[in-house]
Amino acid sequence: MKKQPEITFHMQEELLKKFLYVSNAEGRTPNNQFIFMLKNNVQYFERTKGKISPAELAKIDISEYVNDEE
Repeated sequence: MKKQPEITFHMQEELLKKFLYVSNAEGRTPNNQFIFMLKNNVQYFERTKGKISPAELAKIDISEYVNDEE
């Protein structure tokens, strides 16, 4: 199975605690909560700014986030 891309980011401790609280309250793992929020954000973006075309997506280099050594 191909490994999924990983991204590391930084946030304030209070925001992390609130995020974990929301994740727990919604019955999701932190990872699933984050993906849920990202999907909602992308849907909002596309609703307000227009769909992101496959051609535009093809231009984005994700090699930094993908480890093909497995």
